[in-house]
Amino acid sequence: MLAHHKIIAAELNIAEKQVTATINLLDEGATVPFISRYRKELTGSLDEVEVAAVRDRALQLRDLDKRREAILKSMTELGKLTPELEKKINEAATISLLEDIYLPFKPKRKTRASVAREKGLEPFALQILDQKKFDLNAEANKFIDAEKGVNTLDEALAGARDIIAEIISENVDARTKMRSYFQEKSVFKTEVIKGKEEEGIKYKDYFNWTEPVKTAASHRVLAMRRGEKELILRLDALPPAEDAIAILENQFITSQNVASQQVRQALEDGYKRLLEPAMETELRVLTKQKADEEAIKVFAENARQLLLAAPMGQKNVLAIDPGFRTGCKVVCLDKQGQLLENTAIYPHTGQGNVKNAEATIKQLCEKHHIEAIAIGNGTAGRETESFIRGLNLPKVTIVMVNESGASIYSASEVARAEFPTQDITVRGAVSIGRRLMDPLAELVKIDPKSIGVGQYQHDVDQSKLQASLDDTVISAVNAVGVELNTASKQILAYVSGLGPTLAQNIVDYRNANGAFKNRASLKKVPRLGDKAYEQAAGFLRIRNAENVLDTSGVHPERYTVVDQMAKDLGTTVSALIKDTQLQKQIKPQQYVTDEIGLPTLNDILKELAKPGRDPREAFEAFSFTDGINEIADLRAGMKLPGIVTNITNFGAFVDIGVHQDGLVHTSQLANRFVANPNDIVKVHQKVEVTVVEVDAARKRISLSMKTELSPKPHGLKSKEQGAKRKEQGARNFAQKPQPKIKDADGDLQEKLAKLKGMFK
Repeated sequence: MLAHHKIIAAELNIAEKQVTATINLLDEGATVPFISRYRKELTGSLDEVEVAAVRDRALQLRDLDKRREAILKSMTELGKLTPELEKKINEAATISLLEDIYLPFKPKRKTRASVAREKGLEPFALQILDQKKFDLNAEANKFIDAEKGVNTLDEALAGARDIIAEIISENVDARTKMRSYFQEKSVFKTEVIKGKEEEGIKYKDYFNWTEPVKTAASHRVLAMRRGEKELILRLDALPPAEDAIAILENQFITSQNVASQQVRQALEDGYKRLLEPAMETELRVLTKQKADEEAIKVFAENARQLLLAAPMGQKNVLAIDPGFRTGCKVVCLDKQGQLLENTAIYPHTGQGNVKNAEATIKQLCEKHHIEAIAIGNGTAGRETESFIRGLNLPKVTIVMVNESGASIYSASEVARAEFPTQDITVRGAVSIGRRLMDPLAELVKIDPKSIGVGQYQHDVDQSKLQASLDDTVISAVNAVGVELNTASKQILAYVSGLGPTLAQNIVDYRNANGAFKNRASLKKVPRLGDKAYEQAAGFLRIRNAENVLDTSGVHPERYTVVDQMAKDLGTTVSALIKDTQLQKQIKPQQYVTDEIGLPTLNDILKELAKPGRDPREAFEAFSFTDGINEIADLRAGMKLPGIVTNITNFGAFVDIGVHQDGLVHTSQLANRFVANPNDIVKVHQKVEVTVVEVDAARKRISLSMKTELSPKPHGLKSKEQGAKRKEQGARNFAQKPQPKIKDADGDLQEKLAKLKGMFK
């Protein structure tokens, strides 16, 4: 196990003691948010990403050890385990190498080689593979045996070659070389299956496509695989066979004689029949894993940004789930998000209904003191927004809300439990309104895969995707903190140390005993023991609590330190929190102990300055351009406001209010090279875009976020002026810090250096 710690420390470039402390805490049941927030002294202030990386790598290495133990046991039972093999197995650092070592001994179904061995041809095969000079035909005749099924010289030679082919294909060094060669030189090649051209038109780009496997972008890998799965495309991932065979010949051909010719035939057969398919399968698995990891990473980051979108906060909200013929479902919610009233309006079905709809909305706004109106951005969303804005409601903020996943929520058990007597349209409208008030609290109620972000989320490894999204939601929930007395059981379940059962127990206890007055009373909740309390308490907030620190992120285990700080200043904790001048007098070094270091003390001081601060940005209202409601309304060159709805490796999708998101390709995100779209935009960010191209038939909108470049200088009067400008350009370029950027073609540093040289 300690060897694992060394490996992880080296891979993550952190100290071994940090790894050891982190793994010990994880093994004791501590969660990633708790470790990164409240155990900084032990881990050397590792953040959540680093703690999760230690956790995941430790699990991988433990799985490797389990497989190692299983192989050693199997080899022992087979009577094949030698000291040399045992040493190799124990030293194998990857699952691939481990399986390669085991492969020749692994019990397998009948093969051509195993049949030849049953015929007694293995000694002959080994003699040929040795490639010493001998009379091939004479030796072959010795193995002709009708009873064993070897009737001719050719059958003896063919059986021997089958054995040699398998020996070569299972050789550890050969497989290692082939694995490396395949990863470096393989090419993805796709072609459309004859007769599927029309059915698979969305894969048109891949009807005749080739690109190196090594540089293939994850979204293209997943697209090709999906096309293959849907029986539209034929996909290969292979390197040139000639070079592969040359590598094997270099290893196995040791002479130039008749035996060597037999080995060469066996080698070519073994490559095409055994090694090539095995290596291609491995490569496809590897590229799929890498593509999955990249797609999951993108999805998780998008989900995190959406979960941490700015909340409007506690307002009286009127929410509308728009519709044309079926009308718009309207609900009114109080400041806590509780349903007060619901009805339906029909502003899009005729003039008389418009008047009734106007009267209904105005009456509801007055009756419930509505402060904000949330409108779903689906069908009839823009038309409903125009209708509501036309009412000129005083002091009411009108906001379009992304309703992705609202229908999933409205049909869920969670929604049925919350609103057993309401239909799904009412539940959907409630969800839209609550998303405006607090996106995080509402979005945790649905499967993260349904919240409308990510790329190819249904094509990736679902268990890995779920684990990553669970991590993301847990991180977001604990970063914000949860109000103990109003939180739903769904959001409580994501709090460090809790889970669905304890979350339900907390809600049941709260319903039976009233609001929690302090964090300590959490220990009265059934089955919530000391460990769960330790993990959860710091992330739970109690508004207007008996102890003011219960409203903050200070962990109860550190209350005594804050009490001492206040005592040393001759004041109370409540007074200390309100007085920034007093806080500035605190010298954290005075409170350092063996258990509490400066990282924790500095966190405490931040909490005293802003108890229970919300890390999310402040809410800003947003509206689309009036009159731009459909794709048909768009023209190239238009500048429009939009909201980023999704980010991928190839760009960002932006909602501009026409029921179809437009794509800002990475090349159009900025006036400079963009390696990672997340460096430029975030999900739910408000941006200004320019319409570049509109393809109404395919519902494709191309957008740009580039700012207009200054016009090129005209009328240079002399070569001297041109030289001066070139010199100034070189000076400006040289003074700019040049980051080390990598794209699909590799390191751009060399290209940047050459570009600088052009100005000399």
